[in-house]
Amino acid sequence: MLNRRMLLKTAGAFACSAAAHPFLTTVTLAGSDGGQPLGDHRLVVIILRGAMDGLDVVQPRGDGGYAGLRPTLAQPDAADLDGFFALHSGLGGLMPLWQAGQLGFVHATSTPYRDKRSHFSGQDQLEAGTGMDLPASQVRDGWLNRMLQAVPGVRAETAFAVGNEEMKLLHGPAAVREWAPDTRLDLSPQAQLLLEHVYHDDPLFLAAASDAFALGGDPGMMMDDSPAGALKGARLDDVDKLVRFAADRLREDTRIAAFSLSGWDTHKGQGKGLGRALMRLERAILQMQKGLGAEVWGKTTVLAMTEFGRTARENGTAGTDHGTGGVMLVAGGAIRGGKVYGDWPGLDEAALYDRRDLMPTSDVRQWAAHAMQGMFGLDRAVLEGAVFPGLQMGASPGLIL
Repeated sequence: MLNRRMLLKTAGAFACSAAAHPFLTTVTLAGSDGGQPLGDHRLVVIILRGAMDGLDVVQPRGDGGYAGLRPTLAQPDAADLDGFFALHSGLGGLMPLWQAGQLGFVHATSTPYRDKRSHFSGQDQLEAGTGMDLPASQVRDGWLNRMLQAVPGVRAETAFAVGNEEMKLLHGPAAVREWAPDTRLDLSPQAQLLLEHVYHDDPLFLAAASDAFALGGDPGMMMDDSPAGALKGARLDDVDKLVRFAADRLREDTRIAAFSLSGWDTHKGQGKGLGRALMRLERAILQMQKGLGAEVWGKTTVLAMTEFGRTARENGTAGTDHGTGGVMLVAGGAIRGGKVYGDWPGLDEAALYDRRDLMPTSDVRQWAAHAMQGMFGLDRAVLEGAVFPGLQMGASPGLIL
C-alpha cells in the first residue's frame, strides 16, 4: 500500500498530480449521543486538495496590480461582490447565497506552512492544525478529531471508504467511520442470511455486517469501522452522492461532516481546469443547502479550505504555480456572509510574499477556531491549547451569527 510520503520521495511529479487528482476525495462524519453536547449547529469542512488559486476565485479587481499579473486569467465576466472583489463565474450560482448573507470569503489567509510548497506537506499541516514549531509529521491526530476529544459524550459516525487517500484532520482517538459511493455490497438474500448466521455469535463482525446490510440496498454504498479511508474514482455525479449521504446524516444526529474535493492543481490551462473544479464545489454547496433544508441549513457552517494559494503572476502556460496566501470559502445560514474577510495586503511586488505570492495576513486556523467557538461554545483555552496548539485566535471577526 502506497503512502503519501513514499510517493513524494520517489516520484515527485507523480506525487504532485496524485495529491491534487480530481478523482481522490474522502468523506467523514461525526455525531453525538442523545445529550447533544455539540448543540444544534452543524459544521461541514471541505478540504480543497491541490492548492486552489484564491486570486482567480475571488479576484481583487480593485487592486491596480491585478491586471498586469493576470493578463489572460482575469475574467471580464466575474460577478462583482463589493466593488473591489469579483467572483469567478464558476461559482456564479452561489451569488444568491452571497446576496442572502449566507456566503463569504476570507482572503489572504494560509496555514503557517511556508516556502517548500509541497502538496503533501501542506495538506498535512492544514489537517494537523499545528504551527511550524510542531511539524505535522510529529502529530498523530488532526484538529477536527482533537475537537471531538474535547467534547464529552461525543460519538463518531462515519462510513467505510475505498482507496488510500486519507483525511488527517479526523485521525485520532475519537473513533470515526467513513463512507464512499460506488462501492456496493451486492449480496443475494440467501448470502445475506448465511452471513448473518455466521456472524451471529461474533458481536464485532455482526455489528459491522449490520451496518453494511443497512446500506447495501443503496447502490454505491459500503460500510466498515475503519478509522481512515478514501474515496477514489469520483466523478461529477459523485458529488451529489457524497453530499446527499452527508446531508441525510446531518439532518439527524450527525453534527460534523468532512470531505475533500480535488483537482485544484492548475499549473497550465487554468481557465478550463479551475472552472471544472469550481463547478464541483458550487454543486457541493448548493446540494448541501438543498439536502439540509432551510431549518438545518440555517444552523450550518461550511468551511472550504486549501493547503496554500498560488503564485500572484500567471506562468507561461496560462496557469499558476504553488504559492502561499489563498482564499477560504465560508457558507451556511449560521454565518455572517456577504463579506470578504481578512486584511488585503496588496499586489505590489514589495507587498508580495517572497516577491511572488500573495502575502498571508491571517492564519486559516483562526477562522476555524472562531467558527467552532461561535457554533459549539468551545472555550478559547481549549481551542488554543488542545485543538490548535500554540494558536493565538485574536479578536473575534464576527463570522458566526
